Amino acid sequence: MDITASSALWRTAASLCTSLLLIGGASCSSPSGETASTETNSDSTATSQAVAPANSPLQVVTEFREPQIVGVAVAPDGRVFGVFPRWDNNPVNPIAVVGTDGSVKPYPDASWCMWNDSVRNEPQKHWICPQSVYVDQTGMLWVLDPAAPGLKATVPGGPKLVKIDPKTNKVVQNISFPASVAPRKSYLNDVRIDTQRNFAYITESGMGAIVVVDLKNGSSRRLLADHPSVHPEPGLTLKADGHPMIDPMGKPMALHADGIALSRDGEYLYWSPLTSHSLYRIKTEALRNAALSSAQLGNQVEKVGTIPATDGMEIDAKNNVYLTSFENNAIVRRTPAGKLETIAKEPRLQWPDTYAITANGDLYFTTSAIHKTPTWNKGVGKQDQPYRIFKTVLPQ
Repeated sequence: MDITASSALWRTAASLCTSLLLIGGASCSSPSGETASTETNSDSTATSQAVAPANSPLQVVTEFREPQIVGVAVAPDGRVFGVFPRWDNNPVNPIAVVGTDGSVKPYPDASWCMWNDSVRNEPQKHWICPQSVYVDQTGMLWVLDPAAPGLKATVPGGPKLVKIDPKTNKVVQNISFPASVAPRKSYLNDVRIDTQRNFAYITESGMGAIVVVDLKNGSSRRLLADHPSVHPEPGLTLKADGHPMIDPMGKPMALHADGIALSRDGEYLYWSPLTSHSLYRIKTEALRNAALSSAQLGNQVEKVGTIPATDGMEIDAKNNVYLTSFENNAIVRRTPAGKLETIAKEPRLQWPDTYAITANGDLYFTTSAIHKTPTWNKGVGKQDQPYRIFKTVLPQ
């Protein structure tokens, strides 16, 4: 997708009122490539008036009517970073520090957040269509930019992984992906960083692959592109709020490798295609071994078990895998024994999207309402409640 695909009107990141109230007694997905109108669905009063259950463990960190948020990360100093991709809209601040008052401030600065004809020749110095933010175990912030506005095709020279030091707010590493790793129809979706071995692992949801990056020299490899574990499950039609996810061509949503999690010891990488009910993993040692053939690497992939369809994914120190169960308006976790446990399930969880776990044991996540965007509703946006960032304490 070139810059002309970003045909939606520029919209400011102005947001409505927000709250920091405790409610009660948390790549990577790709929703649309169409620019269309957004309107409130007057028939969706049940959702628009959704309130927290009396026993909800969730706290609203902040909320916005526009623009749409997908990713979240939390720095050691407590700052919350949000990702507002250039999909249906063209947000002024696609990467931002998010305030509890709903404010969004460009990050690391306004120049990085600018993308228009005046900077077309500098695709490595600007956020084109960022998708993911992640804070590693050393406190560094990483931004993954698939550079595919409107989800149509990558901007040549644009796909990149950028490391920023939150203490100085300065870029300290900028890794560009060649077309052999991020082809024109690719969409780099989510990223995890192994700070001990200096490697990054990325899901690619547009065509399907796992991308492995050597952070020491910036080289990257596109792997498992022909393996079924990174591709949609045949015959599966996803539903959210009971709404079948059917695109304007009448085809069911079919998205490739999306959610990703790296075990705390860095030994295993977990992932799932968005259009799938299967969780996979592989030893990272195999991913780093360039001597393995495609077939040999594929033989190392394990199917861990059956899960709800998930967008985002994360893992804790006890190897519980957290899943954003968007079909069920829920966040759940899968224990190492394979038990699925519901953390929260309520109408406010309109497409729970991406997780972030903090050092003090808080679980943050966004709700992106992808099922209510124009592409999945015959060109008319049906968003009827704010996009939100929630948090809760990690269950014991």
